[in-house]
Amino acid sequence: MAGKKAYFISDFHLGTPDYETSLIREKRIVQFIISIQHDIEALYLVGDIFDFWFEHKYTVPKGFVRLLGKLAELSDKGIPLYIFTGNHDMWMYDYLTTEIGAKIYHEPIEKQIMGKKFYIGHGDGLGPGDNGYKFIKKIFRNKLAQWFYARLHPNFSFGLAQFFSKKSRAYTGESDAKFLGKEGEWLYLYCESVLAEKYFDYFIFGHRHLPIDWQLKNGKSRYLNLGEWMFANTYAVFDGNDISLQVFENQGVKIYKNY
Repeated sequence: MAGKKAYFISDFHLGTPDYETSLIREKRIVQFIISIQHDIEALYLVGDIFDFWFEHKYTVPKGFVRLLGKLAELSDKGIPLYIFTGNHDMWMYDYLTTEIGAKIYHEPIEKQIMGKKFYIGHGDGLGPGDNGYKFIKKIFRNKLAQWFYARLHPNFSFGLAQFFSKKSRAYTGESDAKFLGKEGEWLYLYCESVLAEKYFDYFIFGHRHLPIDWQLKNGKSRYLNLGEWMFANTYAVFDGNDISLQVFENQGVKIYKNY
């Protein structure tokens, strides 16, 4: 549609490190959505929207009503919402589809957007290395393991998950946003391996907490990492002709370009 744009955003990690800080971040995200709602063609939320999410049959985590209400408002206006699960919120089932009309994806997807070919996913578990997490991810995605976990009372299961989420962040927090150089960025290497088999104009990922916009070796395709919203407040916007990484309310953020 003329004048409309597709927006991509990820890694809010709502719920961490505490309620007060998360609420400030949530209000900032809602203000961002308000600022772009006049020209949204579609909104892609590319993983780790929540620092923890698990759906019991009748229970979901408390909070986040400002964001969910705003997303429901967009959906009610006919704006498509695409939510990709991340390594922190992979246990999404049908709640957000039922309540706000979002399409939920647990794996990367191929999508045509305004005539361009996109490859979109959170990014966890892709590319070389990180075999320990890839093994744990298989356990977390196992249906039987999920069934047993759902048998736990939410007071216990949610608290347990939040404890391990904080432990994981304390262990990997600095490495999540550490620039490794082009040949050390596993998502860049993953993009190149996909391109060897099939062409895409743009690869969109989150997870790395680094805002990156790199041209790939074929000289045409680009890899963009969306950064995060705890510090950087970065997002990508595609207008049908070009895509760019932009910053909301924090102009001092470094975007890694053309390394």
